[in-house]
Amino acid sequence: MNNPKRYTLTAALPYTNGPIHIGHLAGVYVPADIYARYLRNKGKDVAFVGGSDEHGVPITIKAKKEGVTPQDVVDKYHGIIKQSFVDFGISFDNYSRTSAPIHHKTASEFFINLYEKGEFIEKVEHQLYDEEANQFLADRFVVGTCPKCGDENSYGDQCEKCGTSHNATDLINPKSAITGNVPTVKETKHWFLPLDRHEAFLKEWILEGHKDDWKPNVYGQVKSWIDDGLRPRAVTRDLDWGIPVPLKGAEGKVLYVWFDAPIGYISSTKEWAEANGKDWEPYWKDKDTKLVHFIGKDNIVFHCIIFPAMLKAHGDYIMPDNVPANEFLNLEGNKLSTSKNWAVWLHEYLEDFPGKQDVLRYALTANAPETKDNDFTWKDFQARNNNELVAIFGNFINRVVVLTNKYYNGEVPVTGAFSEVDEDVLAQVKEFPNIISKSMERYRFREAMAEMMNLARLGNKYLADEEPWKLIKTDEERTKTIMYVALQISAALSILSEPFLPFSATKLKEILKLGASSEMSDLIWDDVENKDELIPTGHVIGEAELLFAKIEDVEIQAQIDKLEATKLANAAEAKVVEPQKETIGFEEFTKLDIRTGTIIEAEKMPKAKKLLVLKVDTGIDVRTIVSGIAESYKPEDIIGQKVSVLVNLAPRKLRGVESEGMILMTDTKDGKLSFLAPSEDNVANGEFVS
Repeated sequence: MNNPKRYTLTAALPYTNGPIHIGHLAGVYVPADIYARYLRNKGKDVAFVGGSDEHGVPITIKAKKEGVTPQDVVDKYHGIIKQSFVDFGISFDNYSRTSAPIHHKTASEFFINLYEKGEFIEKVEHQLYDEEANQFLADRFVVGTCPKCGDENSYGDQCEKCGTSHNATDLINPKSAITGNVPTVKETKHWFLPLDRHEAFLKEWILEGHKDDWKPNVYGQVKSWIDDGLRPRAVTRDLDWGIPVPLKGAEGKVLYVWFDAPIGYISSTKEWAEANGKDWEPYWKDKDTKLVHFIGKDNIVFHCIIFPAMLKAHGDYIMPDNVPANEFLNLEGNKLSTSKNWAVWLHEYLEDFPGKQDVLRYALTANAPETKDNDFTWKDFQARNNNELVAIFGNFINRVVVLTNKYYNGEVPVTGAFSEVDEDVLAQVKEFPNIISKSMERYRFREAMAEMMNLARLGNKYLADEEPWKLIKTDEERTKTIMYVALQISAALSILSEPFLPFSATKLKEILKLGASSEMSDLIWDDVENKDELIPTGHVIGEAELLFAKIEDVEIQAQIDKLEATKLANAAEAKVVEPQKETIGFEEFTKLDIRTGTIIEAEKMPKAKKLLVLKVDTGIDVRTIVSGIAESYKPEDIIGQKVSVLVNLAPRKLRGVESEGMILMTDTKDGKLSFLAPSEDNVANGEFVS
């Protein structure tokens, strides 16, 4: 859409059964915020809305496990999530929640509108029922084998492994997640949105109308769904947590969360408009409004097929102009997992890296999963900060501010005649807003940010080539011109970096005295191109402050160690205890002669990674025992170690060395071996273990 009157931007509603992590930021919220800030910087009319998704089965499951109410769960995590967005500068115009009265009213009215127009079909269907819990088993309350890929931990609505959506009754060997019982099947009445009625519209609108301007990953997933044939989808369910179905005879039923959640964008807009004395309707109903949904790839179907079908059925609403969904972000080579704690949680990040919100925003954008899954590593995070933010952006600004204060007491100098180099640099600066905008308008934020950094590189190169710190000794007038040009680049950076690095841009504006308290605080995006001077001669800037600080190896190693500890904990939790071996008689047990002993010598077995050659005093004798413990212990560390030895094991040659017994060991949680030995030091060698 060219030249819309206004923009409505939505960011996927985070689910309030836990805090948010870097995957959420990278996939949805940083891209949405970059675009919102960019548009505002361009002087556009923007409503950037979101809110917490607070209904659905996972919340009720969590509440049952924790012995609290669902409202307790959503209140806790809504607060944590909302604060995380504030902390990381996600600049929502309104952040609401689906438990708010305005949302319940909006969603109920939306349902009634479609119901009265005959847009639903009623069906009596068979659903799984837990007799012991006395309730129907909605999607996440039932687990079984996926009928498509065979994964044994598929939920009743969707397989997390292959992504296939299905009904709970399609599962193979289903079990209740509440009691573990095999469920029965009972009849229940529900209302369905017949997506097949809207198939022709969706084909024309998306497959023909957005073939060239939607991301290939989004277009491809939508095409796959449509080509497979759309089917009716339930909009109600049997549950006691959610928005009650506003019909007589629908007691005990609520609106399906996939139906009520996207309406949350509308209710959040209403809430914002009401608080600011605006009319909400143009932002959702005027054809001159550009509607953009920012989501992750797991939400593509809901925002490109189901929600548009709902809006079309209603009849009063505009369609989204684009849905620039991102792929997934992995962490150190593994899929992010909240249940396994394999994540970088935003509130924990700020505890470890206070004041470095922009560093994370930068690293996530530079490595954004815009077209394919991407990987976040702590080493890359460090490199992005030290080699780019510190060495390029921060270094340029620091040089300019330090030299301006040193040479001119912070006053922007009077420029002389521009050289050809100066004119070329200033002309390049004017081109950057348009260059960055072209990437922004195509939702290529990684590319846009790289162009912004190229402006900082231009500044660095200009200073390095012109060397004002040398020229000041021989040509003061030329030095003034160089510093004037460098200050114009600095001012341009304070404007063009704001969508990506809002905290640093604010700090830079304060240093340059272009901030909110300044008379020159009204500079906007297009000024960089249109104004001949961004920071005028005679303007006085502030003292130098570091925009970015180097991140040391020890800080990064601490994060890597934290993840390694998580990995070991997960491995220990997932480890399956071996079943009991075949029962033996007492007489067979008594044949085992296990004695206490002490290791008196130890050395590595040549050309063997796992083996140590030990001399062990068994109390009976001193004998050689070859033991596979070299990956857990160094030879010098186990001299004098008390051990338990199976002394009547038949001798066996290992790599030419005869081993006369076996040291008893067990596994630790971190995968190492540990001695089974007497806990008291006063146990003599040769004592029986029984």
